[in-house]
Amino acid sequence: MLFRSDLSRASRLLNHGPTVLVSAAHGGRRNVMAAAWSMPLDFDPPKVAVVLDKSTFTRRLVEASGEFVLSVPCRALADATYAAGSVSGAHLDDKFAHCGLAGLAGDAVAAPLVEGCVAWLECRLLPEPHVQQAYDLFLGQVVAASADDRVFRQGRWHFGPETDALRTLHHVAGGAFYSVADLLQAKEPQ
Repeated sequence: MLFRSDLSRASRLLNHGPTVLVSAAHGGRRNVMAAAWSMPLDFDPPKVAVVLDKSTFTRRLVEASGEFVLSVPCRALADATYAAGSVSGAHLDDKFAHCGLAGLAGDAVAAPLVEGCVAWLECRLLPEPHVQQAYDLFLGQVVAASADDRVFRQGRWHFGPETDALRTLHHVAGGAFYSVADLLQAKEPQ
């Protein structure tokens, strides 16, 4: 059920632009937040970028720990994803529980993976204080990646009618999401 992704293909886990859940842990606290602005940045070594606003508790944990996880939620987690993006965890005992989410241990970082997602990228922060401060942009090197092999195998996504609940989320605004649609294969160029 779980596929450990070849790091050279880790960018494909985010290439289609899904909403992600960003999680971090430090000093006995953990937190999770939704982010619509994330992207793959490089292949070798694989890198990602994600926007973390100055006001977020998750950002403080990322800065303190130097690591984070990007988990790719699916349709089954739409309500929990919206809650994670709408509620601050700074004054909650456990935002995961508050949002109906569970954490899983990762392979390479202490930050929790979000259970029920369809892909996970464990990242070490590439500190760029000026970029972080000026643009709220955080860069990470992917040190471990995995995906649910029901929808990601042979280096690409495979969504079908039998896996509708596992289609990834794409935030539009105000709690509205699109989920990834049917595959359209372009013909080979001449």
